[in-house]
Amino acid sequence: MTDDPRQHGLDAWVDFFETLSVEALDRLPALTVPEVRFRDPFNDAHGRDAVRAALLHTLNGCRDLRFTVTHRLFAPDLAILRWRFQATVTGIGRMDVIGTSEVRQAPDGRVAEHIDHWDSGEHVYLRLPLLGAPLRLIRRRLGAAPPD
Repeated sequence: MTDDPRQHGLDAWVDFFETLSVEALDRLPALTVPEVRFRDPFNDAHGRDAVRAALLHTLNGCRDLRFTVTHRLFAPDLAILRWRFQATVTGIGRMDVIGTSEVRQAPDGRVAEHIDHWDSGEHVYLRLPLLGAPLRLIRRRLGAAPPD
C-alpha cells in the first residue's frame, strides 16, 4: 500500500467511473480541481459544472451503462487507464467499446484533466443511418484489407 495521494486519487477516480450514476456526480468536487477538463470525441468540458453536464448527458442517453477499468499505468506526471464501456445508447443501440484515458492530477491527487481516446467512427458514425453508408464506402476504398 502506498501513501501517494495521486495513487489514492486515481483509485477514487476509477471507482467513480466504475460506479457512475447520477448520485455519483455529487462526488466530483472531492475528486477534481475546480478547473478540471474532460475531453472525449464528443465533449470538451472545462470546469466541474461542465464536466457534470457532460457526464449527466451520457447517463441520460444510456441504459445499462457500465465502465470497467482493466489496466492502469502510473507515471509521475500521468496515469493511463484502459477501460471497457458497455451500454445501450439512444439512437445507436448496444455499444461495447475499448478505450483509454489520460489522467493528469494535482499533487493532492484530485483530477485536473481526463482525456478519453476511443474510435467514435467505428462505434458511432458508421452505425448512423445516413452517415454510415458513405463512411463505410470511404473506409473500404482507403483500407488495404477488407473490413470484417
